[in-house]
Amino acid sequence: MIKELNERTRQILRLVIDAYVETGEPVGSKLISQKLGMKLSPATIRHAMVELEELGLLYSPHTSAGRLPTDTGLTVFVEGLMEVNDLNADDRQKIEQGIQDVRGQPLPEILEQTSSFLSGLSSCAGLVFAPKAENPIKQIEFVLLAPGRALAVLVTSSGVIENRVLEVPLEITATSLQRAANYLNSHIADKTLQEAAERINAELLHHKAQLDALTNKVVAAGIASLAPQESGGHFFIKGQANLLEDVTAIEDLDRIRTLFEALEAKENMLKLLQATTQGEGVKIFIGAENKLFNHSGCTLVISPYKNQDSRVIGAIGIIGPTRLNYGRIIPVVNYTSQMISKIIR
Repeated sequence: MIKELNERTRQILRLVIDAYVETGEPVGSKLISQKLGMKLSPATIRHAMVELEELGLLYSPHTSAGRLPTDTGLTVFVEGLMEVNDLNADDRQKIEQGIQDVRGQPLPEILEQTSSFLSGLSSCAGLVFAPKAENPIKQIEFVLLAPGRALAVLVTSSGVIENRVLEVPLEITATSLQRAANYLNSHIADKTLQEAAERINAELLHHKAQLDALTNKVVAAGIASLAPQESGGHFFIKGQANLLEDVTAIEDLDRIRTLFEALEAKENMLKLLQATTQGEGVKIFIGAENKLFNHSGCTLVISPYKNQDSRVIGAIGIIGPTRLNYGRIIPVVNYTSQMISKIIR
């Protein structure tokens, strides 16, 4: 889309969005002409705005009004035209102080206070999410139930016991199951299921595991069947009232309520976290450009945070109106996620 814009239309789109973010009101050609120092006539600017409207980047809310950016227009702006500001000294100091205040606390308290802190810093809603942490594994055993079926008994470091049934080769024997359990136990000590699975799969892939064919199949089947099972997690949204301050229509209120209900659905947050972890850095989801935020009139700016092994374990973000000050909020979210990654190591 950005390639379809010439320098003039890019500049006008940028100015329209800057004015919209500042005022929230439709932007007319006269105002844009003034911002350009009368370098272009209002007629020339109106023609360019019509082009942007035809491309679906602007729209006119009333026949006689100026233009507003569409969600697509805002996305084009954020992804290709916006200049992201450096984090200002005041925001940096507040973030560092806020993180220092939660240092050493249990993870749920860190997340809850961080969401409140982000809400206060942005005057929007602060969001923090992390899947439920897995306890390291202490031991695993296999019991043959019937030809082709075995019971896996998993004991975690916290003493929790989980039993899961898995399919195994029909010709498998109790001896092969014991050999597979011995191999797994030598590799999974003090590791979560995901960490253990990654290590064992790498050995199997590169044929480093000295196992016979049947035992190899049991190990592979066991790791596949013992993948972590989702069972909740930590999820906090603070400052929802900030999104309701400018709401006057009942339908707008209903849309925002629907958004929060959708966010609180675990499967939606997991999908959002997955989308956030694809690539590095901050992700922005704007209105109709993302199914979860469709017709909500809201934007999510979100960034992942990592553990000591540089593995993404959650995400933090800010939910605000689509006329968010993206140039300021993006570095705020990015720096906060970096600071959280440091204190949970």
